[in-house]
Amino acid sequence: MCGIVGVVSNAPVNQLIYDALLLLQHRGQDAAGIVTQLGHKFFMHKARGMVRDVFRTRNMRSLPGTSGLGQVRYPTAGNAFSEEEAQPFYVNAPFGVVLVHNGNLTNAAALKAELFSTDHRHINTESDSEVLLNIFAHELARSTDGLPLKPEHVFNAVAAVHRRVRGSYAVIALIAGHGLLAFRDPYGIRPLCMGRGEDGAVMFASESVALEGTGYHFERDIAPGEAVFVSLDGQRHTRACAEAPRLSPCIFEFVYLARPDSVLDGISVYQARLNLGETLAKRVISTVPPNEIDVVIPIPESSRPSAMQLAQLLGLPYREGFVKNRYVGRTFIMPGQAVRKKSVRQKLNVIGSEFKGRNVLLVDDSIVRGTTSKEIVQMARDAGARKVYMASAAPPVRYPNVYGIDMPTLEELVAHGRSTEEIRDIIGCDALIYQDVAAMKQAVGSLNPRLDGFDASCFDGVYCTGDITAEDLERMSRQRLKAAADDAEDSSRLNLPNATTT
Repeated sequence: MCGIVGVVSNAPVNQLIYDALLLLQHRGQDAAGIVTQLGHKFFMHKARGMVRDVFRTRNMRSLPGTSGLGQVRYPTAGNAFSEEEAQPFYVNAPFGVVLVHNGNLTNAAALKAELFSTDHRHINTESDSEVLLNIFAHELARSTDGLPLKPEHVFNAVAAVHRRVRGSYAVIALIAGHGLLAFRDPYGIRPLCMGRGEDGAVMFASESVALEGTGYHFERDIAPGEAVFVSLDGQRHTRACAEAPRLSPCIFEFVYLARPDSVLDGISVYQARLNLGETLAKRVISTVPPNEIDVVIPIPESSRPSAMQLAQLLGLPYREGFVKNRYVGRTFIMPGQAVRKKSVRQKLNVIGSEFKGRNVLLVDDSIVRGTTSKEIVQMARDAGARKVYMASAAPPVRYPNVYGIDMPTLEELVAHGRSTEEIRDIIGCDALIYQDVAAMKQAVGSLNPRLDGFDASCFDGVYCTGDITAEDLERMSRQRLKAAADDAEDSSRLNLPNATTT
């Protein structure tokens, strides 16, 4: 999960891209990058950290131009601590191309081997985004074959990318001296939309909130398998480049990832979470009688709409029992279990009066590893709660996600291979209520009947691309464990053999 944005305008775009990335900061906190174009030259700055830390006044002054793109990174492939793997990525041929990517390629290893042995291209990082860039660049070179670039050449290259690449990918690329390209994988797993400014400028972004928050008018989502090419003079060209596209967006975007004020693929994220609260209320009634619950308390932030709707339907008081420190990042997207566990109590603090002597129903958007839930339940008990019930607006996360969410190993998932009662015992709550998979799909899908379905693989184990095997999951698990070991090695002064503290 990353956040991407691209703009073609008649005015300088560095501040505009910066502002859009701030609105997408929730999609990635590991690194940020911006590239702009002036004439035929690219200007780039990228580094580890959040947007406000990566870009200073001197950096912004070094990003001239009226077109550009940017990304906030949340690593799902490669090294989380490597600045070289921050995006955008650049290749100088053909033409000069820079690219940002949200998603995860499931055949990146095979593609990397092809690039070396057949396409004669060198990949210098472990990032699948660099693989994707080089695949596109190679196919663009084949399509043009030395001729001046035309939109049809770009679309032919995208069609070739669809034939070679597997997995999820929402992409924005800038071709030096020619224009801005946006395209989405044939299943539309990761979101991508477009809008227009009052001056006719065109913007692409992961979520509609990035458009609206910068004064752009949301026009539509990029369709699965579609490519949109905007020349530097603002001319727009579109083509469906995939053979059999079908819209199956990741349902976890609506459960947790996206901002509630965004609209993705025609679905209001906020309304989707209200609907999830409504269906969850029915599950609560069948498990815990409402008269045994004194108060409903959300675990901020994503669960609030679901908790409010649930409380209203059950006729129970809704209260804020946890205060969030907004200057601590989202624990779900922090690399490293030790960092994630340490941050829970730094991120949340209890309002003791809402817990003391009460039976509380805590509502969370989802339960992935269970470590955060266990800590929060204990915090409620420490604050004096008589009983602590836990409800999840999402079903049990039982399977790895391979399309760009950081939950790729079975061993890390508290629900894998366990019953609800076993999970309840681990978390330490008095009752545990999960959303139903079918009810979740109906609650969200009813908001846009034109959808072909969802990728809900982390809940039901059905991978919409149809190319994921048990062997693939095992390989990805091994790669993740190796990457975690590599990240831990020499990543801080505490790992140096002669380190001293000050």
